[in-house]
Amino acid sequence: MGTVGLNFGSVNSGSGFDVTSTVSQILSIEQAIETPWKTQLTNLQAQDTALSTFGTHLASLASSLQSLTDFSGVFASKQGSSSDTNVVALTSASNLATAGSHTILVNHLAQTSSQYSDRITNASDTLSGSLTIQIGSGQSQTVTIDSSNNTLQLLAASINAASMGVTASVVKDTNGSRLSLVSNNSGATGQITLSGSINDDTTGSSLSFQQGQQGLDASLNVDGLDTTSASNTVTGIIPGVTFQLLSVSANSNQPVQAQITNDNSSIEQAMSAFVNAYNAVISDIKTQEGKDSSGNPEPLYGDPTIALIQNQLTQGLLSGTVGGSIKSLQQLGISVDQFGKLTLDANALDNALNTNFNDIQGFLQNSDSFGQTFTKVLNGLSSTSTKGVLYLALQQNTAQAAALNKSISDQEARIADDKVRLTNQLNLANQILQSIPDQVNQISQLYSAVTGYNTGNQ
Repeated sequence: MGTVGLNFGSVNSGSGFDVTSTVSQILSIEQAIETPWKTQLTNLQAQDTALSTFGTHLASLASSLQSLTDFSGVFASKQGSSSDTNVVALTSASNLATAGSHTILVNHLAQTSSQYSDRITNASDTLSGSLTIQIGSGQSQTVTIDSSNNTLQLLAASINAASMGVTASVVKDTNGSRLSLVSNNSGATGQITLSGSINDDTTGSSLSFQQGQQGLDASLNVDGLDTTSASNTVTGIIPGVTFQLLSVSANSNQPVQAQITNDNSSIEQAMSAFVNAYNAVISDIKTQEGKDSSGNPEPLYGDPTIALIQNQLTQGLLSGTVGGSIKSLQQLGISVDQFGKLTLDANALDNALNTNFNDIQGFLQNSDSFGQTFTKVLNGLSSTSTKGVLYLALQQNTAQAAALNKSISDQEARIADDKVRLTNQLNLANQILQSIPDQVNQISQLYSAVTGYNTGNQ
């Protein structure tokens, strides 16, 4: 503990001493007690920053692994190709699709039913009558023409507003206008049937309708089985696959070959992301095991949390029960270097996917497999799970920081009290010192009066 000196010169000088400076010196000794606490707080904050970085990178690692272990992830993704994209175009393949080859023969395309009226020279002619519309075997609906819909344009708007299963429009050319009706549903179920009569009151003529196109289902043969589709966009015939019929097959002996394949590219990208995310965590570990640019140990240097993370990750790479032909990451083209980082051989992974796709999927997704077990390891290290290693380490630091902040707060309160007390005490002492010359003078005068001896002349 330091010492405080009072410099007030000669006792008889009456000069006293600097109270503010003296109090400050005394309190600085008390404030020094806080220094190690504040140093610990700074260290804890640095540790929290490092632990949070670990948490972020471990979360990224868990996310990258999830895309491989999720049943609806990259392993479920499929790709499709067509041997003749002028006839059949594959548009999507969902996780329900299975890799394989299919033959498709298109006999005729689906058609959408349409009807159109006779031509009217003047589109503003006044109409009368009614029109009944039936779609397929559905319920018929009637629109009655009155003053609110007695022109072609108003009639078309009235039909559309009534949601009658068709789209009505006015088609114009150089010779006049027609009312066009196009079914909202393609195929045979969308066939338009009309009844009723419409009159052109302006010219005294009646309007009849002609079929523009009959509603027909597409006819095709898939893998030797004849089938139909109400739409040229075909779904459900090949499970999980959607394809578009574009034209009729030119030769019935040459069906289109549709190939459904596993999406190796997406899997390889996901595996590369996993490797990179894993290596980011290993880099964090190596950083915390060393010193910074100034030669000072990193915040988590020697912390058992780092050793625990490293051990768990190392053991996790070897975890999981073996099923099928895939028994290790090495068979997927993943190797571990001397620094504990992973390296991915994309060609080796592609070859493995082409020969052992299902076993690789099982290695990552089956119960107690590597993928599922390593996921549990990452959850155990998480900064968000209440039982995670990082979460508990951060909680412990939070508790220590709270205790240190309370100690500092309590010490500051004591210092504030001491400042008031010392200032009052030292001000009183200073007043006493400053009054000594007057007291000495009074004593001298009293002495002279009693003895008759004049001390001032000596």
